[in-house]
Amino acid sequence: MEKVTFVGSGGDLLAARLDLPESSNPRAFALFAHCFTCNKDIRSVGWIARRLTDLNIAVLRFDFTGLGMSEGDFANTNFTSNIKDLVLAADHMRTAYVAPSILIGHSFGGTACIKASLQIPEVKAVVTIGSPADTHHIQKQFSWQREEIIQNGEAEVLLAGRPFKLRRQFIEDVEAHRIEDDLAHLHRALLIMHSPTDDTVSVDNASKLFGIAKHPKSFVSLMGADHLLRRQQDAEYAASVISAWVDKYIADGSKGS
Repeated sequence: MEKVTFVGSGGDLLAARLDLPESSNPRAFALFAHCFTCNKDIRSVGWIARRLTDLNIAVLRFDFTGLGMSEGDFANTNFTSNIKDLVLAADHMRTAYVAPSILIGHSFGGTACIKASLQIPEVKAVVTIGSPADTHHIQKQFSWQREEIIQNGEAEVLLAGRPFKLRRQFIEDVEAHRIEDDLAHLHRALLIMHSPTDDTVSVDNASKLFGIAKHPKSFVSLMGADHLLRRQQDAEYAASVISAWVDKYIADGSKGS
């Protein structure tokens, strides 16, 4: 594991770590985007990264601006800044290591990966885990305070039991994005992973993503898993499937059609 830093979308220093396999010649480099208000060091992300390195895939995971060990003010971030953070992370990988051919995103991070992949030419495959089919979905986490945020310009909300300041610009930004348009022009292989028992982001979101996306696309059910993949066996299963599925796309150099 190597500790990494790079400059994010707001000019702040973002904290990352690169998990490397024992082999000196990894099959591929992957870039991982964590869920909304999470960080790179939650257990499920660590389990997935370690399993992928066991399967000879290097993984860079980082904290979005204002989260985890990264600098910056979370209140100034939004979906657009998350996309920019991902693109800048890929830029850093391209310069310091190898550009990512795989983007993996958990929950809202997966939705961001779909859009970010269009700005990272080396990406051949995109993986979403428990991801919303549109950016509006995130507002369900603070729906009872949405009007307060709009009227007052900002409000402190509890997300996953922790206080965060959200501003009007965040709502305006997420409402301006259309994931459907990006899926229609993805031109990369897409793997959608979702648990039918996910009570945070309904599996209906996976059905919608799959219905809009063009081939090559695949869906894998994470039966019995919760949204955060709190059980190690669920996280490692997801990583093993990702490794097997992605092999075709990183081996033949295809970006799909």
